[in-house]
Amino acid sequence: MTAFTSVRRTALGALTIIAGALLVAPAQAQNFPISGGQRATAQQVSERGIPLSELAPNAPDSYTVKRGDTLWGISGMYLLRPYRWPELWGMNLQSIANPHLIFPGQTLYLDKTGGYARLTTSRPGMTETVRVSPRTRTESLSDNALPTLKPHLIEPFLVEPLVVDAQVLQQAPRIVATTEQRVLMASGDRAYVRGDAAAPLRAEAGEPRHYRVFRDAVALKDPVTGEVLGYEAQYLGKAELVRGESFEDTPNSKGGYTAEYVPATVDLTAAKEEIRAGDRLLPAPARVFTSYTPRAPQVDIDARVVSIYGGSAVAYAAQNQVVAINLGIQDGVEAGHVLNIVSNGERIKDSTDGGKAMIKLPSETNGTAMVFRTFDRVSYALILEIRNGVRVGDRMVNPQ
Repeated sequence: MTAFTSVRRTALGALTIIAGALLVAPAQAQNFPISGGQRATAQQVSERGIPLSELAPNAPDSYTVKRGDTLWGISGMYLLRPYRWPELWGMNLQSIANPHLIFPGQTLYLDKTGGYARLTTSRPGMTETVRVSPRTRTESLSDNALPTLKPHLIEPFLVEPLVVDAQVLQQAPRIVATTEQRVLMASGDRAYVRGDAAAPLRAEAGEPRHYRVFRDAVALKDPVTGEVLGYEAQYLGKAELVRGESFEDTPNSKGGYTAEYVPATVDLTAAKEEIRAGDRLLPAPARVFTSYTPRAPQVDIDARVVSIYGGSAVAYAAQNQVVAINLGIQDGVEAGHVLNIVSNGERIKDSTDGGKAMIKLPSETNGTAMVFRTFDRVSYALILEIRNGVRVGDRMVNPQ
């Protein structure tokens, strides 16, 4: 809930950004983690701003935040290295206690006096008094606050790629048949599912009713050691449980009844690809809304690209595509970590040498990626910027 009351805004030094009379009730405010290091860096920067050398060459003198903007985009607009988010936050520290709560309509002014850059919502050197009539308005902060990245780029991958142990998918309930004995199924079709004997599907209170459909898990192998890091299951669609597994008494030839097994019934509510008998079901996780804080890792990262999401036929990943890397939670990788992509130098034949010697070209920084989903030994990263295509085996390291 936001409450707008009469307020006097003054320029509290060249750095200050006053966000207006926006008050966020504690129960409604988003509460995303901010590390002590990030807060300390922001506090230090807020005292005088950042050196002009750290500004992006075309940093605008003023900018009005628009719907559709992202925190990453605004960081890149003002800073040479967008992942240096604490510095951008430090430029806003006195008025934006939570950097995730930046809203469309705020105008930022850039002050570059004294060799340091600072931001303010009032033109530098001016004192502004704003009077508005008291009123109350209710709206969703999660809908208005700027996201770090454009949500449509990563939302599908928050549920699609699933890294599991070898036996998890093999023991999951499987589709055994469909109505009219169809071979292939799509959204809107009804299917029948058989669960594990030790954990049958039940349509009882407290049991899952919504499932995701997966197919064969593909081994994710470390490109350096060849070790299997996990198995990536292929996401196919969604299903809703209609009836659980049961037994039904049917007449037999001896004049009695025999209890016969009856599989569970599900309706396919969405299908990314055609679904068939043998595909597996796993409970759908609760939907969560996540804001990612772009930042450099606090630990040394030297990862390799394990796979390009989208199938084995994809040889190169481009901007806004997703790749898996060979480090995960146990290696200190966290959602929000920004990494430099380093392309391996190719081995070529030196045509200028009489002996046609083979030489290796140097590896080159090729772009930037941000981790957005982590598992124990594997993580998924979105490619934010790229010069040339990313291949399996390319490195991802701490940004410089």
